[in-house]
Amino acid sequence: MYEAVLPFPRIDPVLIHIWGPFGIRWYALSYMAGLLLGWWYIVRLLRDKSLWRNPPFNGKPPATLDDIGDFVVWATLGVIVGGRLGWVLFYGTFLCGISPGAAYCKLPDGGTLPGDFLIHPWRIAAAWEGGMSFHGGAIGVILAMWLFARHRKLDVLRFADLVVCAEPIGQFFGRIANFINGELWGKPSSVPWAMVFPADPTHLPRHPSQLYEAGMEGLLMFVIMLIALRVFRLHERPGLLGAVFLTGYGVFRFIGEIFREPDTPFIGWFSLGMAFSIPMWIGAALLYWHALRPRPQWPANL
Repeated sequence: MYEAVLPFPRIDPVLIHIWGPFGIRWYALSYMAGLLLGWWYIVRLLRDKSLWRNPPFNGKPPATLDDIGDFVVWATLGVIVGGRLGWVLFYGTFLCGISPGAAYCKLPDGGTLPGDFLIHPWRIAAAWEGGMSFHGGAIGVILAMWLFARHRKLDVLRFADLVVCAEPIGQFFGRIANFINGELWGKPSSVPWAMVFPADPTHLPRHPSQLYEAGMEGLLMFVIMLIALRVFRLHERPGLLGAVFLTGYGVFRFIGEIFREPDTPFIGWFSLGMAFSIPMWIGAALLYWHALRPRPQWPANL
């Protein structure tokens, strides 16, 4: 027998209602907080001269403060465009094509995905109706980093190692926003902290999996990256921090999917979110191989 012990805090997803469908939403604020705090954190890292005194940096950080300020714009576009297109392709098209009966495949006006993308192409960009993919956003940011590094003639791996140290900040705020919105809830559970989410048609007590993911993918991942950077100084092997991040996020997302209600059936208990961890681990393996190869002796002065 299920019994909810903790009430779900009914927080309006719209912080400030402006007019009609327009307003300031917690979800949008979470993106802004993640990007701005990430920018602030990277600036602090760049100003810490002790991080860059050893080879291969020899006192020269991998980017300037101006580079990071400009990259925020590129990263914002990567997150928004990549996150939305990722959701359209992975969930709205692929998963809805497999299981068109899933709840989010049915639109309020009676349309269904993915067919409605052809009838109303504007819906591809309609992120305000819901639908952003972390993995799509990650691809967008990776592409933005690569293009930005080439444009500014920066070492892309050293630059990426900086960015991944700040990514858990945005991940934390994003998952908190998912919780406020009462979306992406967990599987039915009888744990004392189970909650009934208002939008859940079954009204069953469920794991607050958004909070689990905020803790693992956000707080714990931030601590791991901080220790890897400051204690083990893994940034001195370019690409190694990126490998640690891909490994850790892949593991934590896989664990989170155990408690999270799947968006739609994929392969039995194996969800699409779990499947997306596999290419992350493959990417991590390639970065480990690259970063841990025997390297030449760095000259004392470059």
